[in-house]
Amino acid sequence: MANFWHLLATFGISMLPVVELRGAIPYGFAFELPWWQVMAVSVIGNLLPAPFIILFIRKIFDWLKDKGRFGNLVYRLEQKAKNGANKVLSHSMMWFGLFVLVAVPLPGTGAWTGALVAAIMDLRLKHAMPAIALGVLVAGVVMSVITYGVNAIFG
Repeated sequence: MANFWHLLATFGISMLPVVELRGAIPYGFAFELPWWQVMAVSVIGNLLPAPFIILFIRKIFDWLKDKGRFGNLVYRLEQKAKNGANKVLSHSMMWFGLFVLVAVPLPGTGAWTGALVAAIMDLRLKHAMPAIALGVLVAGVVMSVITYGVNAIFG
């Protein structure tokens, strides 16, 4: 029964911004959960917030634009993101760029960031989610190999 609660905690951790599955997989490893269970719940948990972010963050940003200081901050962030992305990525490269952004398991990358970028760039859910899902899967494999593989070799 303890494994269930640790697996549920792993799922919850993977849903958190910034931490995501980069923190969830080592957590599951620390409690000696099977790698495949940790990988599965971490990927699912990490993907769960992404469609909601893509669908609703624009509405939240629009609401915040009417709120004084927050409005100016949101407007500047949107403009900076759009200008930077338009310079770096052509529309045909957007999918690949989103995939790479999510797949590299480093701070500041991941499903939350990918979903925010997709929303700011006005990518449709049906175009953004496959790139984000594949990126999360790759990041999960990388983190699992690093976490469980290093222990198998040196542990």
